[in-house]
Amino acid sequence: MSNIRCIGIATGGGDAPGLNAVIRAATRAAILKYKWKVIGIPDGFDGLIWPEKSFELTLKDVSGILPRGGTILGTTSRGNPFQYEMGENRGEVRDISDQVIANAGKLGIDAIISIGGDGSQKIGHELFLKGMKMVGVPKTIDNDLSAMDVTFGFDTALHTVTDAIDKIHTTAASHHRVMEVEVMGRDCGWIALEAGIAGGAHIILIPEIPFTLQRVCEQIGEREKVGRRCEQRSEDQRAGAHSARRITLALRSHFGHALRRGRCRPDSRRRLRHDGCVAWRIHRRSGSGSRHRPSQVRRSAS
Repeated sequence: MSNIRCIGIATGGGDAPGLNAVIRAATRAAILKYKWKVIGIPDGFDGLIWPEKSFELTLKDVSGILPRGGTILGTTSRGNPFQYEMGENRGEVRDISDQVIANAGKLGIDAIISIGGDGSQKIGHELFLKGMKMVGVPKTIDNDLSAMDVTFGFDTALHTVTDAIDKIHTTAASHHRVMEVEVMGRDCGWIALEAGIAGGAHIILIPEIPFTLQRVCEQIGEREKVGRRCEQRSEDQRAGAHSARRITLALRSHFGHALRRGRCRPDSRRRLRHDGCVAWRIHRRSGSGSRHRPSQVRRSAS
């Protein structure tokens, strides 16, 4: 039998569509099925560095948040307890992970569900190695986590970009312009690749495949020779950093944090409600702190 009586939920890193859906599903499953107490940990692991910020999550707190974007718990990318910046100018870096684990104990937290990307999952894994019971739920619009089929947030971001590309097709054709759409992704080109294919981009630039400005211009010139007067390019922000600003014909449409906004798509909500409920069931069975693929989550529920 599990000795868990109280769990904590934290969201870290950049926000993404679907965070509130996971918070709601995990909270409802913990309270209604397992009769556990749920503690909301605000602003990533800052809520354990400053435990007075943490609060109890009730069914009333998660009521109505399923379609809402963002996260009701807040989030931050700076609260790494293993490299916490202290002092007036944040010049001193200290490892306060033991304090975080102790504060979790003071709050009565037996296990934590960490909803985040690569940074949050790394912190969660390191806390797990120090004895903290952890369950990681992979979240990132970039879809750049290993051992995962698809991370939640990616699907909605993909549809946001594709919709934007669809809408600038007419302007590109009317004004005979090169239309450039720069998207997020950092070192991973999944958003640019899949949105570019779905939106009919003529050139797609991603960090994984080297390219030159000369080759891009040649491709545009070849299309112009055969009477194509408009061009669409989809590029990852890291890939485009070295070339896009030097193309004078390009009319840049930059989609940065807008990709993280908005409501989670209905098909994603359905999966997230299921995965959030099953996350604690996996923990009860295996006791591990490792991540699980969505396909493994679904099999574990059967």
